[in-house]
Amino acid sequence: MADVKKHDTPMVDELKSGPWPSFADDIEQAGLKGKQACLDLLGQLELSYKHKETHWKHGGIVGVFGYGGGVIGRYSDVPDKFPAIAHFHTVRVNQPASKFYTTAFLRKICDIWDHRGSGMTNLHGSTGDMVLLGTSTDQLEPIFYDLTHQVGADLGGSGSNLRTPSCCVGKARCEWACIDTQDICYNLTMTYQDELHRPAFPYKFKFKVSGCPNDCVAAIARSDCAIIGTWRDDIRIDQEAVKAYIGGELKPNAGAHSDRDWGPFDIQKEVIDLCPTKCMWMEDGELKINNRECTRCMHCINVMPEALRPGTDTGATILVGAKAPILDGAQLGTLAIPFIRMDKEDDYEEFKDFVDKIWDWWMEEGKNRERFGELIQRQSLQEFIRRAELKPIPQMVKEPRSNPYVFWREEEVEGGWQRDVKEFRARHAA
Repeated sequence: MADVKKHDTPMVDELKSGPWPSFADDIEQAGLKGKQACLDLLGQLELSYKHKETHWKHGGIVGVFGYGGGVIGRYSDVPDKFPAIAHFHTVRVNQPASKFYTTAFLRKICDIWDHRGSGMTNLHGSTGDMVLLGTSTDQLEPIFYDLTHQVGADLGGSGSNLRTPSCCVGKARCEWACIDTQDICYNLTMTYQDELHRPAFPYKFKFKVSGCPNDCVAAIARSDCAIIGTWRDDIRIDQEAVKAYIGGELKPNAGAHSDRDWGPFDIQKEVIDLCPTKCMWMEDGELKINNRECTRCMHCINVMPEALRPGTDTGATILVGAKAPILDGAQLGTLAIPFIRMDKEDDYEEFKDFVDKIWDWWMEEGKNRERFGELIQRQSLQEFIRRAELKPIPQMVKEPRSNPYVFWREEEVEGGWQRDVKEFRARHAA
């Protein structure tokens, strides 16, 4: 055993007694190999369990020269008891698109972190970054130098700025990808370097890119601006493959549920009846689809991947305002643009013009620590549509309005209409 001090941690040790892998066990193993910070971390955790309160205090402003994000400051409020974690800052490293790594790259990252940090990592954080847990203030600049000069990596986003864009595996490995997620992710990362590294927003802002409506990065639930691949022509159908599924020659779901006998495949029960808009039916032994009613849920394609494929006229759907619970609770993204071309030939100019408009509105009107979706809730969907210069469409709402009140701007009234608002309000004051 290396020259380290293990603390008495009976409550933390209980976490190692179950049948599943335990973070406490893993951290202890790292500590016994010579990382006192890991053992001090468990010691402080034991103290937190005992006192029923955290013993971390916010680190204030720490970082590397020229960057306002990428490092999350953290200090212990009991440094005399656990000196190895008196400073325990987190470093976020910008991940490559789709998280493709070479083993040489990962080994080098681990070497750097073993040398300059606690040796603990989190792959990956919910934003997407590689998260390096636990280092001291005096090591931040050397870490940044090593990352940029030895492995060509940069810091990710943290604080009230653009967080590191992330994407699914896209066309690299997925046959359903309708857009080049990796190129979009890389392009946005390079275009918005200033917004990523130098916080200027009311709060965090996240781009997430999914190649198809399966949305494998959960962009619709976890990003302020979701870019989700879609198509606007007809689903491609191979009728012979449909018959092969019905006849049992092909396994539904690509055999994903073949661990038990579910009985013969029933296209009516397993596909047609589960269509959310009921746009599918069988006719004369062939599968028919009313594509005008299709909502791109992907269920039929997932169940019969050899028979059905997305169309060829592809682009993306843009949704905005999703977030996890903070001030006003969790919310899913609101549809902003049903279909937009994502063409690398024009550097995604149409999409970036949209982003510039909504950022201008958010930075002008957003309150401190107010997510973009919360701004829409506070100032209304109508105001978002106006400031984003979008055309209102039925797809933006769940159902028709249930109240009779319609707000008209003066310039929208046919024939014109003017009034003195101050005089009107003065006459109607209580």
